[in-house]
Amino acid sequence: MTMVTRVPGADELPEVVAALREWQDDHAPLRLHPGDLGWFWRWGAATTASAVRTWRRDGRLLAVGLLDGPGLLRLTTAPDTRQDEELARRLADDISHPDRDVLPAGRVDVEAPADALVQDLLTEAGWGTGEPWTPLRRDLTEPVEDPGLRIETVGPRSAPVRAALQRAAFDGSTFTDDRWHAMASGVPYADARCLVGHDERDVPVAVVTVWSAGPGRPGLLEPMGVHRDHRGRGHGRAITVAAAAALRELGSSSARVCTPSALAGAVATYRSAGFRPEAEVRDRCPPTP
Repeated sequence: MTMVTRVPGADELPEVVAALREWQDDHAPLRLHPGDLGWFWRWGAATTASAVRTWRRDGRLLAVGLLDGPGLLRLTTAPDTRQDEELARRLADDISHPDRDVLPAGRVDVEAPADALVQDLLTEAGWGTGEPWTPLRRDLTEPVEDPGLRIETVGPRSAPVRAALQRAAFDGSTFTDDRWHAMASGVPYADARCLVGHDERDVPVAVVTVWSAGPGRPGLLEPMGVHRDHRGRGHGRAITVAAAAALRELGSSSARVCTPSALAGAVATYRSAGFRPEAEVRDRCPPTP
């Protein structure tokens, strides 16, 4: 059997997205989601492909990684390969040796499924753990309540409003109309929606993008933000409720999100919108040289 690690071409991304959709499961911990690639797609298909790593054995796609910025590899595997020793050792070797060209130079942390054998191998190799993150989940079996804001589904004409809200919600954001169009042209956006919430004066105050992985599978919120001038008025809860409703309309079985545990306000907002926290997760940090 032959194991191959490579950077895919842009033409291979639909297969990668399809695999990530298939691998989503309500009964498993939160993992790399097609929506994560979808949000990254704002940089374009070619850049997205260059940030992806794939592991195959005899042609079958077994694992996918996304370099989500220069310092983090987000890694997941097919559900039936979590304890596959050959794959786990290949993953651990590839991310531990710079000459494999899987990771860029410098420190790169790794996010991996909590139940994967590669976690044990990284521990044996001296990898530590980073700051805790809190995954949250809302079941979508029952109808979702009214959010209390007028909700607009973003299209090309309203992309400037959506982009401006992103910049107003996140300090340092460089999101633009062009970035929205690049994201919306990506394969994952076929099952996604951008929502803008308007307050009682019809002022746009909050934004969220939701990503479905297909009917009967968990969907993802990424990102969600409130305009810095309109915080403290319940708009975060409202747009999060709207996100849950949109994912239910798309057929998702649940809505999921993950936020740093240190952001107590963000955790509280999601909880107020009916999301329930799950066991904290931590990225893996490479050994100190």
